[in-house]
Amino acid sequence: MTATGVLPDSAIRAMIASGGIAADAQIAPEQIQPASLDLRLGATAYRVRASFLAGKGCTVADRLAEFTMHQIDLTNGAVLEKGCVYVVPLMERLELPQGTSAAASAKSSIGRLDLLTRIITDDGTEFDRVADGFQGQLYVEICPRSFSVLVAPGQMLNQIIFRVGNTVIPDDELRAIHARNPIVSGQAIISDGLRFSVDLKPETGDLVGYRAKPHSGVIDLARIAYYDPMEYWEPIHTRDARIILDPGAFYILVSREEISIPPDCAAEMAPYLAMVGEFRVHYAGFFDPGFGHDMAGGTGSRGVLEVRCHEAPFVLEHGQTVGRLVYERMTAIPDMLYGADLKSNYQGQGLKLSKHFKAV
Repeated sequence: MTATGVLPDSAIRAMIASGGIAADAQIAPEQIQPASLDLRLGATAYRVRASFLAGKGCTVADRLAEFTMHQIDLTNGAVLEKGCVYVVPLMERLELPQGTSAAASAKSSIGRLDLLTRIITDDGTEFDRVADGFQGQLYVEICPRSFSVLVAPGQMLNQIIFRVGNTVIPDDELRAIHARNPIVSGQAIISDGLRFSVDLKPETGDLVGYRAKPHSGVIDLARIAYYDPMEYWEPIHTRDARIILDPGAFYILVSREEISIPPDCAAEMAPYLAMVGEFRVHYAGFFDPGFGHDMAGGTGSRGVLEVRCHEAPFVLEHGQTVGRLVYERMTAIPDMLYGADLKSNYQGQGLKLSKHFKAV
């Protein structure tokens, strides 16, 4: 019997070998992360009138027939425009065994571009959740919020993890893990996971974040360390340890705490209670085993916060709780850990834009 937990890279490779994960093109080794699989765009995008879920008894193809405005060939690259909604069939498809479910999230660099990407499936009633025993095609809904983007087939915007049973580590067990090997700098506030707060009082200088400019150019997702950040972002400086979030604006901020994910754990970023403020934090929600951990060449890493304010201006203050990390047990320690093993982009990170921008 398979142990309860999130499946590691070795189990993902076994699923590929057995046909539980299949694809139109051979799955590349670099798609396999310590506890997740990167998913690739197919060759066609459908511009749709509105975001949707298939719903029970319906397929995504049924909904596309109802809502598609036009079809776009991505073969030679195509621009997905800011403010529009697209659905793209992914190259990967699943045949999950009973007892195994899956969950998806935008990759870190994609969330930092304010690119809303969510997995949908036939019969699906939730975004980014794949039902126990699901068999079928995967699709991604893409809605560029701040920047129009140039995409092409094979690019990886999303990642997916596979869960067997109830994987969440209870608070008492998480406290014991922290006591053995700290998972956060400073005091650990553990309640339905590990709470984290925003850093608006940096040790040096007064730069606390970035705000997306409203009328910027297209970003080619294939270009790495290419764009001048000042053409797309407005630096945010503060000397009174607080900022006012503007409705509809998108911000890159950073957590006050340094976070660590032990090798036998994974974690998912979850929103904090809605009543603490009219804003959303984090589109990219998975943390692989080894993130910020000393065994993986890290000494703790800050969590980058992707913040969007909703209806009313909101005062965000230093140390204010903005979210929580839900830790999950692994069925086994991965062969490769996030960080030194994979030359990961964001190990040991502080305040950092996506990899598409030159270093500030």
